[in-house]
Amino acid sequence: MKIFLIGYMGCGKSTKAKQLAHRLDCPVIDLDAEIVNKSGKTIAEFFEAYGESGFRTYESEMLKTFDYPSTCVVATGGGLPCFFDNMEWMNLNGQTVYLQMEPAALVSRLHNRQKRPLIKDLDDEQLLEFIKVKLKERDPFYTKAKLIVDAFDLDAEKLEEAISRNS
Repeated sequence: MKIFLIGYMGCGKSTKAKQLAHRLDCPVIDLDAEIVNKSGKTIAEFFEAYGESGFRTYESEMLKTFDYPSTCVVATGGGLPCFFDNMEWMNLNGQTVYLQMEPAALVSRLHNRQKRPLIKDLDDEQLLEFIKVKLKERDPFYTKAKLIVDAFDLDAEKLEEAISRNS
């Protein structure tokens, strides 16, 4: 089974993907890392060179053409579910899990903003407002996930149990 972890930046997708993959003894795929490896550009450089639309197109192609092992845990980029038919594709091709978190908790976790093109110039107050607006836009996509879990204080064991109950 392929497990796709989705959610807003800072909710713990990459960290939880590694922990869950370790528990399930399967590979972990971080799509942002794969984009960096394949393109030779950081996400910020890719945004700068091709804009958000160029990045979203490349990201969607990577999602749909990656050679996934039959069992794996995939960490997606925060915006990936919200473009093209990516959410529908993930739901058809695996288990989708939305790692949901309150805006204030996300702000407290997003310290190193320079690597994140969409928020690199925002202070905490601006970031909180930005996250609230973005979550309102993105929640209709995120909530199409087969499973929604509260990601605050979520450990890999609880995540594995929730996925098992939902499978």
